[in-house]
Amino acid sequence: MVRIGTLPMRLLALRYGADIVYTEELIDWKFLRSKRRINDILKTVDFIDQSDGTVVFRTCAEEKEKVVLQLGTCDAERALKVAKLVEQDVAALDINMGCPKEFSIKGGMGVALLYNTEKAFHILKTLVENLSIPVTCKIRIFDTAEETLKVVEKLVSSGIAAIAIHGRTRDERPRHPVHTDIIHYIADKINIPVIANGGSKEIDKYEDILKFKELTGCSSVMLARAAEWNCSIFRKEGLLDMDTVIKDYLRLAVDYDNSPSNTKYCIQNILRELQETPRGKQFLECQTLEQICSIWNLGEYCLQKQLEFQKLGIQGRWQVSPANLEPPNKKIKFDNELEDGVMEMKVCFIRANFTDLSLPKSRLHSWATKNNMKLPSYETQQEEKLFRCILTFNGKKFTSSFWEKNKKFAEQGAALVCLHYLGLITEEALIKVGSILK
Repeated sequence: MVRIGTLPMRLLALRYGADIVYTEELIDWKFLRSKRRINDILKTVDFIDQSDGTVVFRTCAEEKEKVVLQLGTCDAERALKVAKLVEQDVAALDINMGCPKEFSIKGGMGVALLYNTEKAFHILKTLVENLSIPVTCKIRIFDTAEETLKVVEKLVSSGIAAIAIHGRTRDERPRHPVHTDIIHYIADKINIPVIANGGSKEIDKYEDILKFKELTGCSSVMLARAAEWNCSIFRKEGLLDMDTVIKDYLRLAVDYDNSPSNTKYCIQNILRELQETPRGKQFLECQTLEQICSIWNLGEYCLQKQLEFQKLGIQGRWQVSPANLEPPNKKIKFDNELEDGVMEMKVCFIRANFTDLSLPKSRLHSWATKNNMKLPSYETQQEEKLFRCILTFNGKKFTSSFWEKNKKFAEQGAALVCLHYLGLITEEALIKVGSILK
């Protein structure tokens, strides 16, 4: 569920009928460099990465009693620090011991913890003894039911409230059949709730969830891929069509100022092979939330919401600068003042709006050459993971007050500002493509 289990998708699942929702797996060290902030405009609680201003975790009152934070960790002390940060904002904490991805395993997280049961037990025990909310974990099975039970009993002895079991081994993937017999064996042997996972391949409608629950003998069922493809799988009344689900999702993405990249990724998982259709290809070209929404006739809704948020003074990606970040490991002193004479606009460079030949830098360099002028020079400033560029051309300096996430985009943004002041691109054109919010 990495990149899928963000706030809009969680809320959609709850509104469609899910009882409990999980966040995407959040890694402990990344969470620890974030700062908790009350967002009065969105009515959310935000945990903001203090190196680049991105949202690590966003939640709201609607899901408070139903959202489980899924944590990736291999260290009890770090896990507890994260848990204490979010203890008052979530319903429970889950330790991911089932992820088979190389990143997790190399870091000693995910399924690697199942092969170090003492460490896994210590992490769970530490959390159980120090938190006021329930602690759970998710695992994968071993080759035999007996071997799986041995590990499960050790984990259960830590005092956890429930355990989720994905019915595949460390090396098996979705194409392999799920071992419902092993899940059932465990559910019969232990005295805490067992959550069955891994049945998406056989689950096409709500009734299939109930069949999987009965087949595994568990108290509940956890869905990932089936819910990614069509979140209305949780509706007792039946599935909704894809476009209705996408529109419902997009409204939530807009209402909660979800990042365009995350929104796009979630819709890609709904469209799947339909990304190859004409509309799908048009969607793939999108880079702003408004562009995505326009394909489903929600562009005006998105624009008006964004303008409303701007007027209310939202602290989102557009407002991020080094001056309003507080890196946890050091105190930075940043002078946000520009020298006199620098021409500044708030312009965001959006790569999807340009071909290789029409990039702002390329266009500016071509214009300078055509007019026998010296090519512009670029001076880039970096603070934490943010970049700003000062472009010097024909004795004048130009910059964007929008801090980009990489050096190349910062240079392109400064070039856009220069092109505007030269009269080569209008403010209306920049507003139309989403480079300026106004």
